[in-house]
Amino acid sequence: MTTYDPPRPWIASYAEGVPADLSPVTGSLVDIVEASARDYPDAAALQFFGRTTSYRSLHEQIERAAAGLRDRGVRAGDPVAIVLPNCPQHIVAFYAVLRLGAVVIEHNPLYTPRELRKQFEDHGAKHAIVWSKVVRSVQDFPADLAVSTIITVDITTAMPFRTRAALRLPIAKAREARAALTERVTGAVPWEVVVGSDPLPQTHPKPSTDDLALIQYTSGTTGSPKGASLTHRNLLSNAAQARAWVPSIVRGDGCVVYAVLPMFHAYGLTLCLTFAMSMGARLVLFPRFDPDMVLDVTKKHPATFLPLVPPIADRLLKAAREKGISLAGTQVAISGAMALPHELVVPFEEASGGYLVEGYGLSECSPVLMANPVADNRVPGTVGLPLPGTECRVVDPDDPTQDVAPGDRGELLVRGPQVFSGYYGKPEETEAVFADGWFRTGDIVTIDDAGFVRIVDRIKELIITGGFNVAPTEVENALRQHPMVEDVAVVGLPSDHSGEEVVAAIVCAPDAGDVDVEAVREFARGILTPYKVPRRVFVVDELPKSLIGKVLRRQVRDRLLALTTGS
Repeated sequence: MTTYDPPRPWIASYAEGVPADLSPVTGSLVDIVEASARDYPDAAALQFFGRTTSYRSLHEQIERAAAGLRDRGVRAGDPVAIVLPNCPQHIVAFYAVLRLGAVVIEHNPLYTPRELRKQFEDHGAKHAIVWSKVVRSVQDFPADLAVSTIITVDITTAMPFRTRAALRLPIAKAREARAALTERVTGAVPWEVVVGSDPLPQTHPKPSTDDLALIQYTSGTTGSPKGASLTHRNLLSNAAQARAWVPSIVRGDGCVVYAVLPMFHAYGLTLCLTFAMSMGARLVLFPRFDPDMVLDVTKKHPATFLPLVPPIADRLLKAAREKGISLAGTQVAISGAMALPHELVVPFEEASGGYLVEGYGLSECSPVLMANPVADNRVPGTVGLPLPGTECRVVDPDDPTQDVAPGDRGELLVRGPQVFSGYYGKPEETEAVFADGWFRTGDIVTIDDAGFVRIVDRIKELIITGGFNVAPTEVENALRQHPMVEDVAVVGLPSDHSGEEVVAAIVCAPDAGDVDVEAVREFARGILTPYKVPRRVFVVDELPKSLIGKVLRRQVRDRLLALTTGS
């Protein structure tokens, strides 16, 4: 393996106080909560619908839950499925599994039974901690996938007494709210039984730094599931990198982090769970994003650190304006998963008095790889600079051993302590994404002289038409400038003449009326080279999106393919 060390021009662009490298981490993730419980025992660790849990209580619950899981057969190295929304039980379950040296596998609780089953087929977990609304789906798995221990969680039990009482009122609205949050379950172990155990003996072995901690699935709801195997070292390192990136945020009581992103997603998991707990922060949990709920908390506990995505930032800003509620005190908001429009950054920062910066990562990288500086030298339209200890190269996608010239576009390769070692049980897929020890991100980027990284597109989503490569993002950015276009997705469809042809699906602005698609194409011709202009434009009511609001281009392509071929 080569020991090639590429230059790191981005270090000179780091904000004041951010180090170039970090010392290697030691210990395990369970040390995070132990340290915060030791340093801030009476500080609020969790807040859920106004009810708080101290760090001392959180640590005690983790130790009790770990003992309860051990009593039900969970051993070091066992995969344990967690299928929960954001709630206090989620944090306790996560760290209790890790305390035993077992492996957490996060799942989206809103997945269909088929989608859930595909992931269980891949990892084969026999123990699962499941939201009561989803228990029946897991119980209905075929015999060869049977989960021997299902622990059911009623998230309403973590709510304040008044909230629980309101949910029991004999009125239609209360019944609807209760039905959306919980469901009667039989044939499963109640969470309260598990967490009611005597604490785990302190002599019980803890996991090691290089033990497997988490299997994080990356393929979404289609295709073959791929679980990124992340160690305690990977996740501890990424939390440490995040702390180093925001030296202005002081650890301890007074630090507030909002969990508006789902913690079963890698982005929400690291920034809202491991990072927040390592900061001794008050983690405010929202089972789903509701601007009104967030603004109610903002009045008393504005977010010191707010991980989000652009649609959430936009909705929060609009709701704050409509209700006349100030966002002042929101110190650092970091946006990921999709491009952050500069026209959103300016008003958000004016309203909050803090920063809104864009970052970038992948599940395989725990997930954060880079972020814009929390300083005035950030560069809009880029995903910022590689985090401390992160190395990057830009290479020829067809020959990843060859670096491209400085400033040229190419595939981004990365190396660092947060980068995973491979996909769970998939050696061939693992081999395909590494080149001489460097992880191939599959993203086409440029890096400027100051080290700022700009994402050009995904390799797999590049459209090859007539021998030319077309980046969907470039075409989408052009079409979004049309006043009648509210949203757009650009994909490639098969063509007998050119291999693929560029096709756009657009969502019209509410007041657009009947949109002339030829006029939209003509508008694009004024911005784009002819081969990049969509050959066809389809008007659709909405675009399929992931839970965090990212357009699912593959689903768009499948739908347009079915529409045009009738298959």
